Amino acid sequence: MNANGTHLAVAKERLIAASSKGATSVLSDLNSSYSGLDEEAVGLMRQRYGSNRVIHGRKGSLLKRLWNAFVNPFTAILLLLAIVSFMTDIAMAAPGEKNAMTMIIILTMVMISGVLRYIQETRSGNAAERLSEMVKTTIAVERQPDGREEIPLNEVVVGDIVYLAAGDMVPADVRVLRAKDLFVSQAALTGESEPIEKRPAVVRAEQYDTITEYHNLAFMGSNVISGSAVCVVVATGTETLFGSMAKDIVGINVQTSFEKGVNSVSLVLIRFMLVMVPIVFFINDFTKGDWLGALLFAISIAVGLTPEMLPMIVTTCLAKGAVSMSKKKTIIKNLNSIQNLGSMDVLCTDKTGTITQDKVVLEYHLDVHGNGEIRVLRHAFLNSYFQTGLKIAI
Repeated sequence: MNANGTHLAVAKERLIAASSKGATSVLSDLNSSYSGLDEEAVGLMRQRYGSNRVIHGRKGSLLKRLWNAFVNPFTAILLLLAIVSFMTDIAMAAPGEKNAMTMIIILTMVMISGVLRYIQETRSGNAAERLSEMVKTTIAVERQPDGREEIPLNEVVVGDIVYLAAGDMVPADVRVLRAKDLFVSQAALTGESEPIEKRPAVVRAEQYDTITEYHNLAFMGSNVISGSAVCVVVATGTETLFGSMAKDIVGINVQTSFEKGVNSVSLVLIRFMLVMVPIVFFINDFTKGDWLGALLFAISIAVGLTPEMLPMIVTTCLAKGAVSMSKKKTIIKNLNSIQNLGSMDVLCTDKTGTITQDKVVLEYHLDVHGNGEIRVLRHAFLNSYFQTGLKIAI
């Protein structure tokens, strides 16, 4: 088992141990308390257990992005033909018959296609990064000496006391210390759409088959449907169950239907070349007896079979589609996804905190006749104060 696997196993053991102990023992093991951690303890915990960051797809290096922009099956065929053209039209040609026009045309098409793709995808990637930096999700934690405060999710550390309410995202893998009608959706982890009740009672390991069923543990990637709770953070970042899943799937690129189509066209061209070039070469050599002339003619057939303009035309169309989408405030990071997006009949999406500002605001308090009524406001306040649903900002 590698070092990352060891860390995950230790974190899972820590979660199981926390679930089998009472709240006081758990806090003692984590050197924490209901008063929260002070600044020094936060630094020590972050140094010991790491930050609360989940590994996402990282921006590739310059060389990798250039490789992805220029190298694909179709351009590989063109580059091979450019090499063959160089050998036959320049290196092996007589001094007065050297002609680099075919090679220049092929390389120009490859360069234009690759540069267009690289520029568009780099711009889109930079715009997406700037957009993600603007969106910040916070969580209420208890810290000494300031008490309860809102901090970004990635600043949460092991041992932090966090407060959960309906609508909140669980910031890390936590042990529930106190709860009131707490129901959590773990669909992102287990695929189960029904919310699960969480309560602080001690768990015996033999009660459940999997750790996600433990009733006193809540996990990163889940969200609170209703109720409220006080929890202590037991695992953060890549040591969480969600973090381990994200690490396993990051970097796995699934071929789009567009890429499959381009690859299939490339394979068809290769098959035609493998069949036609030898046939033309042998027939021409057999009838004329000039093997060098037959070879050059066969290579000309291969060049003629290949549509050199196709990569540039396709990339230009995809880039134009990405620009059109950007005018509609949609960022396309991968040009190949344009075709997939265009082939959709129905696109279903869910609103997020980016749209709803992650809070519910009461703007009007009207009676049945549509008139402002203070009695309605009073009843709404009492209902909001004593219920266990969403936090209301008035």
